[in-house]
Amino acid sequence: MNSSRRDFLRSTGLGFLALGLPPAFLVRTAQAQSAKNKSLVVVFQRGAMDGLNVVVPFKDPAYYKLRPSIALREPGTNPESVIDLDGFYGLHPALAPLKNIYDQGQLAFIQATGSPDNTRSHFDAQDYMEIGTPGIKGTPDGWLNRCLLEGASSSSNFRGVAVTAQLPRMLAGRAPALTLSSIDEFHFRNEALGNALQKLYATSQDKELRLGAENLFSAMGELKRLSAKIPVSSERYPAGQFGAGLAQIARLIKADVGLEVAFTEIGGWDTHANEGGATGQLANRLKELGEGMAAFYRDLGQRMEDVVLLTMSEFGRTARENGNRGTDHGHANVMFAMGGKVHGGKVYGRWPGLAPEQLNEGRDLALTTDFRTVCGEMLTRHLGQKELTNIFPNFRATAPLGILA
Repeated sequence: MNSSRRDFLRSTGLGFLALGLPPAFLVRTAQAQSAKNKSLVVVFQRGAMDGLNVVVPFKDPAYYKLRPSIALREPGTNPESVIDLDGFYGLHPALAPLKNIYDQGQLAFIQATGSPDNTRSHFDAQDYMEIGTPGIKGTPDGWLNRCLLEGASSSSNFRGVAVTAQLPRMLAGRAPALTLSSIDEFHFRNEALGNALQKLYATSQDKELRLGAENLFSAMGELKRLSAKIPVSSERYPAGQFGAGLAQIARLIKADVGLEVAFTEIGGWDTHANEGGATGQLANRLKELGEGMAAFYRDLGQRMEDVVLLTMSEFGRTARENGNRGTDHGHANVMFAMGGKVHGGKVYGRWPGLAPEQLNEGRDLALTTDFRTVCGEMLTRHLGQKELTNIFPNFRATAPLGILA
């Protein structure tokens, strides 16, 4: 198929949507599934979040020595104090909307986790976490796409959805996946142009192109018809693409369209200068993150029993603040897991310490939990995956942390 034609099919918003699959696959999509489905929602924090100022080890004496300007205060009545989690860790005050979910036992944190690869390149580190093979750039597909391939038991077109401008690497691969920015706007704004393009591609002599275009336009029509059945929430999500993305995912879950894995992202975490402590640059990003996750939790209500939301960022930040009152590219970080089946109210992962001899390369929080251990537990215990070797090749998983029931 001509590469420019392939690019057209992808740029319409459907990403790699089953090019060459028979039209019957799309016909079955019209039958929205009535049974509840287990869904895994992955939120990628692009830019490398400073996990040490998010789930704060306030009882580690080295923390305050390393961060004289940006460290957060120990728990107390001061509004700039961290929110006590367990007597050792405290939650950044900008994440206060999540504390109630933590107390209900449906939110957990995993400290000192991430990719074992030591790269400090945003692009390489993001790729490694999305394709699931740290240190190996040649992997052609993402681990969420491989998850869809391994569990191909549903005929829904909406098994994998990314609410992003482009299909992320995590969902790229042979399994069909959608990418959209808005359910209600997923169509040609110029209907005449859409009809003309549909007729043009219908007459193509290229069989693969013709079938791919047929599937593409059929799927757009199906989503347009389904949109009337997808409720719009009255919940207030934070302004911006992240809140809008979570709202779209919640609508798809409530519509029972067969959503199994979903992806969205939130950027702005590269805090080299003026990071701030309880207020400032990092706090602003955390406020949006916390309000979005809390709105998603309220929006789904009892449906959260069937949902797990997992966060990840490419790497953490240096343990020591730099001369610009910020932090540079580091290593281990913190992940969040939220859902009805999460054994929450707890911070998981072995704490490695922040003393000089305990730091990775003398500068970073050391990694004690591979992110694939966390993701693998979500796939096996939540989505029912039986074999992880095809999803995370060359990775021998350790015992599950027990994050999920």
